[in-house]
Amino acid sequence: MAIHLLPNYTPLIYLIKSHHTYLLIPIPISPIPDLSLFSPFNMKVTVTTRSGRELITGGLVLDTSSATVADLQQAIHQRIKKYYPSRQRLTLPLEPGSKKPVVLQYKKNLKEYTTGNSDAITVVFKDLGPQVSYRTLFFFEYLGPLILYPVFYYFPVYQFLGYKDERVIHPVQTYALYYWSLHYFKRIMETFFVHRFSHATSPLSNVFRNCAYYWSFGCYIAYYVNHPLYTPVSDLQMKIGFGFGLIMQVANLYCHIILRNLRNPSGDGGYQIPRGFLFNIVTCANYTTEIYQWLGFNIATQTVAGYVFLVVAASIMTNWALAKHRRLRRLFDGKEGRPKYPRRWVILPPFL
Repeated sequence: MAIHLLPNYTPLIYLIKSHHTYLLIPIPISPIPDLSLFSPFNMKVTVTTRSGRELITGGLVLDTSSATVADLQQAIHQRIKKYYPSRQRLTLPLEPGSKKPVVLQYKKNLKEYTTGNSDAITVVFKDLGPQVSYRTLFFFEYLGPLILYPVFYYFPVYQFLGYKDERVIHPVQTYALYYWSLHYFKRIMETFFVHRFSHATSPLSNVFRNCAYYWSFGCYIAYYVNHPLYTPVSDLQMKIGFGFGLIMQVANLYCHIILRNLRNPSGDGGYQIPRGFLFNIVTCANYTTEIYQWLGFNIATQTVAGYVFLVVAASIMTNWALAKHRRLRRLFDGKEGRPKYPRRWVILPPFL
């Protein structure tokens, strides 16, 4: 009897020859282990949810030397298609005594988040929900006021609301339409050609929230400014209001161009100290000019609805400005070679 090993067969097959009779006998063998798991250049990544459940059974294996957080996000997306990278928020497990977990920055190497020479890491995954680009968000929230306001000016809206007399359009109402349309057209153009966003996307829910805010206030103001019983201000007050507001609109555009130049085309660039023009005296000069241009509009039109919008918008932007001012002062504290953040107003000189 002779035994011959036939090559290229899995599992192994032995050919047994006996008295001119051939028998093929399959012999099962253990599967060959994935040697990449034992490679010194690979990292085992365990992905869990905030409840502690393992999101991807068995984890992921990535190249230690070159794998970034962005690579990890892509790997998660390949395993679970609905979790595209911008929908993911990855953090390290919360350390005892810490209030906030460390958020993984997508450009950093995963090795930067490991301890010592460890070749394993656990990250916590959070689903941010469906996302849209910031350009999409801004476009729709600004498009509403741009379209809705002229409806109250051009169409017989008030006849459907019970006002049957002939409507007289005052010059200030016409100028208000031009001013309003210019403002929101400018905002849309800035969205596509000026702004550079540090975050690529925003939750889809923000579209509905922001549109509700801008669209409802747009209708609220348009209703009263264009109302047949509207009482116009004096010509002098109208000219002062619109003149001041237009100056602030131009200044606001220039502030946005300055902020644009602080970032590279991809939207990165980190935090820098804004300098030049009004930024030499105010931390958030873009918010300052935004508030003052609406002040000009309200001086010229003088409606309760307009001033309600001004107060609400100013309150929101003031909170943003205070947070940014504190962040810049913390980042640029003048220590360890870092520049010292200069003394400036926050948003509304000479008050704040």
